[in-house]
Formats: sequence, C-alpha cells, structure tokens
Amino acid sequence: MRYSDELIEEVRSRNDIVDVIGGYVHLKRAGSNYVGLCPFHNEKTASFSVSRSKQMYYCFGCHAGGNVITFMMEYNNMNFVEALQYLADRAGVTLPQMEYSKEAQEKADRKAVLLDIHKKAATYYFYILRQEEGKIGLKYLKERGLSDETIRKFGLGFTGRSGGLYRFLKSKDFSDEMLQESGLFVFDEKKGVSEKFWNRVMFPIQDVRGKVIGFGGRVMGDGKPKYLNSPDTDLFNKRKHLFGLNIARATRRKYIILCEGYMDVITMHQAGFDNTVASLGTALTGQQASLLKRYTDTILLLYDSDSAGKNAAIRAIPILKDEGLTVRVVNQEPYKDPDEFIKALGADEMEKRLADADDAILFEIAETGKQYRMDDPQEKTKFLYDAAGRLLRISDEVERENYIEAVSRKYHVSPETLRKTMNRIALSGNLPERRQRADDEMPIRRKPDKKEDGNVTSEKLMLTYLANHPEAYGLTADYIGPSDFSDPLCRTIAEGLYEQLEEGGTNEASLISHFQEAEEQRMVAEIFHTTVETRSSDEQDVAFTDTVVRIMNASNDRRIKGWDGKDVAVLRELIARKKKLEEFRGGGKVFRLQYSEENA
Repeated sequence: MRYSDELIEEVRSRNDIVDVIGGYVHLKRAGSNYVGLCPFHNEKTASFSVSRSKQMYYCFGCHAGGNVITFMMEYNNMNFVEALQYLADRAGVTLPQMEYSKEAQEKADRKAVLLDIHKKAATYYFYILRQEEGKIGLKYLKERGLSDETIRKFGLGFTGRSGGLYRFLKSKDFSDEMLQESGLFVFDEKKGVSEKFWNRVMFPIQDVRGKVIGFGGRVMGDGKPKYLNSPDTDLFNKRKHLFGLNIARATRRKYIILCEGYMDVITMHQAGFDNTVASLGTALTGQQASLLKRYTDTILLLYDSDSAGKNAAIRAIPILKDEGLTVRVVNQEPYKDPDEFIKALGADEMEKRLADADDAILFEIAETGKQYRMDDPQEKTKFLYDAAGRLLRISDEVERENYIEAVSRKYHVSPETLRKTMNRIALSGNLPERRQRADDEMPIRRKPDKKEDGNVTSEKLMLTYLANHPEAYGLTADYIGPSDFSDPLCRTIAEGLYEQLEEGGTNEASLISHFQEAEEQRMVAEIFHTTVETRSSDEQDVAFTDTVVRIMNASNDRRIKGWDGKDVAVLRELIARKKKLEEFRGGGKVFRLQYSEENA
C-alpha cells in the first residue's frame, strides 16, 4: 500500500518548488524560470533550471531532474516516504500511518535494526568506559584534557578484549545475520565470532540527524592501525559523512572549521567552537565538500601545521573551491594541531587566528613557493609559471584579477608580466588539469556510455512531444497509444500522460510523483526536458511524424511476432493498423503541431 495519489499531489502542490529549492540553492530569475549552480555536480556556469510553472527542476549538465519530492530525496539522501513526510510537515499536512509494500517494509525494518544495534553498541561502549575494563580508556581521555561533560556530549566509550559486546547484543535478541551486517563483528567458520573493535577508545559517528551509523576507534598502546573506522554498510560510508556535523550544522557562526581528526573536533568543541567537523580518516572527498556546502559558504581549514597537514590542505582547497565554497587556512604555528595550540595559548588566541586566517589560494601559492629558491632567477621563473598555472584555475575574471594584483605585489613582479605568463600557458595548451575524482566520487548524474535502443529513443521523444504539444495527442490518438510503447518505463509514463491528456491537460510534476525511486523520477524529468534539434517548424513536423511512424511500425512488428496464429480478430486488427499506416505514409501526410513563441 502507498499514499493515495491525491494526498501525494496535495503535499507536492503545497510546496512551491522555487521556494523549497531556493532554501538550498542560490537561484536567479532568468525569463520564466530560475537558474543556479547545480547542487548535484561541480560546475562553474549555471545549468540548473527550476520552473515554477511546471514545478520541476532539471540540470542540463548532469541531467538531474524531477519535482520537489525528487529534490528532497536526492539532496538530503531521503527515501520517498521520508521526503514526503518532510514536505508534509513543512506544508502543515498530516499524513496517515502508511503501510509499506513487503519489500519496502523489509528494507525499512533492516535499516531500523541496524540503527538500533549501533545505538545499543554506543550505549555499551559508554558504559564500559566507566568500568574497570575501561579505566585505561578513561585515563587517556582525561589526560587529553576532556571533561566529563564533553565525554557525555560525544558519547565516547571503550571496548576491551573480553568480547562482551556480542554477548550484550545477543541478549537483546539481535540475529547473527544482522550483527554481521552491522560491520561490528567478524564471523569465521573456524574461529567463530570476534569483534571488529577491541582495546580501543570508541568515537560514535553520527549522521546529520544525530543517529549513530558507525564508529571510530583509537587503539590503546602501540597496536596498528592507530585509528580504525567501521567498514562501509547500508548505514555508513566514510567518504560521505563528517564527524561532528550533526552538531556543527546548527551553529550560529557563519563558517565551518574543518579539521583532520576526532580529537581535533572534540577539543575545539570543548573550547567553544561548536562549528568544527572532520573527515573520517581519509582525504577530503567531493561528497564531503558537497555536504558542507549545504550548511555554509565558508570553510576554515585547521589542518596540522606539519608538512603532511599542509599538503593535505593544498589537496583539499581545490575540492572545496569546486563546490563554490570560500576557503581560508588557519595558521597554528608554532603548534602542530588544535589540541596543542589551545592548551598552550587558549581559546581566545584561537579565535584571533581564525579571524586572521589566510586566503586559501595565496596559502597554496606561498607553500608551493617554498619549493623554489627565490634568490635564483631561474628558480623564481619556475615558481611564477607554477603560480600562473594555479591562477588560471580561477574562472571568475574579477576574482582572478584581484589575485593577480595580490601575487604581483607579494612576489615583486608586474601584473602585466603575470598576465602574459598566464596567456602563454593557456596558448600552449598546458592548462592545469581539473581535479580528478575517484569513481565513487563522480557526480551523481552521468550519461550512460551504452548507446540507447533506437525504439526507446523514439518513445522518449514521443513523450516529449506529448508533454510540450498537447495537440499531439489528438493528432495521433487513432494511430498509437500507451500499449505501443515497448519500454516499461515509457509505457508507464505514457499511461499517465495519456490519462491526463484525455482530461484536458498535462501535469508533469504530478506524473513524476507516481514513481518512488529517485532514478526513475530523474528519467521522467529527463524525458520532459529533451529538445528536438530542428531548424524550422516544418522540419519539426516531419521529425514528429517520423517518430509516430517508427513507433507504430515497431509496435506492429512486435504484435506480428507475438501472434499465436489462431486468433483471427488479432490478425484483422494488425492488418487494419498496417493499412492505416500505409495510407498515411502513401498520402504524404504530416502531422502539424502548433507553435508558440516559446517552443517555435
């Protein structure tokens, strides 16, 4: 069972898509639509379009698209029901208790069990920290200067060597299947069950809603690895989450501080900087940068001041800049990390350093400059070429000019010389490469490499014609209908679209709500945003007619192949359809569409 179409439509229609998306993306009016930088992939030029009249959005760069429900699903990583509930609450609509389909209910139940396992595991670790077994862990945290309040705030705990977590969770009636799926245990046929974490201080990792989805563990002693994270599960992916963001997202400060580790974050929060987060034991990813962009426009990098930390900052800067974030780098010298700095100089001095944070690009150029001997003319020339290449990454002309002036002043070279150097690099074709993401960090939307079946292409095109030219329905209703569409998704869309057209109009945003999977919603939106490349209305009429003919021909072929040779009525229908098509084509007829200024 699902929510009724009427209720879904009420929730959707009471949440204006421009108002909702405008709360996440900076939109500008452009004719009858609104445009902005796409939140689903990195871009410099706005290709993300939101239509108030159609109540749909679409990105012409990465092909993300859908209605307001789709957007909430994609942007906030919600399922259909969660997105609908959020929008219902926003609009003041009360949803009845929903009965899930068997498959959806099983998926929701498994996720709920995994969350419960992690919640109880966090409770267990927190309890053990106060027991005899956990004294070594509590001593470590106290020696690091953490208060009881901070330990409680972050739910810090400990796991010893006894294997007590498994016995504890089994006493709560969790199955071995779900315990294995949680990633907290290793099951071996010969060795039995062992815990993933042991002899470690435990840091619960929470999602933005405060749900425990994984753990990080710091080993006591000289064991390896020093820090260990939960493996990827249905709840947790270390490349997609940030430690401390569940707290930092509610900060009143206008920026977020990005550190390297758990203790950096906790120390900063204890010192009053509740806007601090950290990546989870890996280099910063594009997914994490995109997550940060949802909550702030400015990032202050507070990485370690040693060479490894500075190199990590240099790698992180273009990732953050690609998301449109303003980035500054905090100087902690002569201290290595926030813990050392705050213990030595205090929170007030840290506040000053944050206020005086260096511009990220100038920091990047300055750190790179340390590789060159500036008193050597050849070395300085190499440096200036390096700096010019980095300045070429800046797409905004005004911003680039400001950096040219700043670099010129600092390194005693004329702005004109620097511009000429940049032009020389650009003309040579040796442009600085854009940051390459790993496969799992690619933008959410990519065109498939596989060539699409020609019949499916025609069917999608026909749906586009029907959506943009309602008169196409009346012109072709005697020739093709939903049953003539071979692709299952196209047929389902056609059924809904034909039903709307029979009632006198189209509502693509409402039609999208018939699909509860975000990928299907995106495909529907892409169909409705397909454009037909023609030079004139006459050519478009010919293209439209050819599309109808191709679909009817393909449908006839399928029907003939599927005929069992017995039912004469079916044969008569096939002959009649074929004759009608031949008469139409033989007469040289063309379906004539109507064109407004908008679609001419």
